[in-house]
Amino acid sequence: MFAITSLLNPRNANRINRIVKGLETKFGLDDVQDTPDPHLTYLLTGTRRLADLKAVLREVAGTTPPFSAYTTGLGVFPGDNPVIYIPVLRSNDLNLLHQRVLDVTAPLCRAGSYYSPDRWLPHLSLALHDTTPDLLGPVLSHLNQETYNLRLNVNNLALLRKKGDLFVREELFELTGKP
Repeated sequence: MFAITSLLNPRNANRINRIVKGLETKFGLDDVQDTPDPHLTYLLTGTRRLADLKAVLREVAGTTPPFSAYTTGLGVFPGDNPVIYIPVLRSNDLNLLHQRVLDVTAPLCRAGSYYSPDRWLPHLSLALHDTTPDLLGPVLSHLNQETYNLRLNVNNLALLRKKGDLFVREELFELTGKP
């Protein structure tokens, strides 16, 4: 299993990690840390053609200029284990990169319906898998003490590989295209 993502710059990654660590300290929520690098996910998929996948991601990165994306607020994906996240606002640049990733990976791997352009909700996960509906109120009350307006510098595509319970960095492709 692989995740095609953009890793956050160190400043934003540190902020997200501080929030996540605070949720671990106060509420015992730590499953989100199975992916040590905070990131924005474009696609979660499997492939048997890893070399080809890396080649097409390298091409997309080499022809895509870096751009800014913005976050605001908090969100929840409901369920038995609600996911708490910071929404990333969709923009033309972000939508174009997501569509390019979907287009070049289509012959190599299958995208789940959550990643189709009309359903994709870019976000930064703060808590998942170990949350419960009973914890939702207290966690949101705690998180509500801050604002989550971030400017993200989207300057890479990262391929993360599932290794046991973790997603670890397989390869990083810098966005180097000209605007």
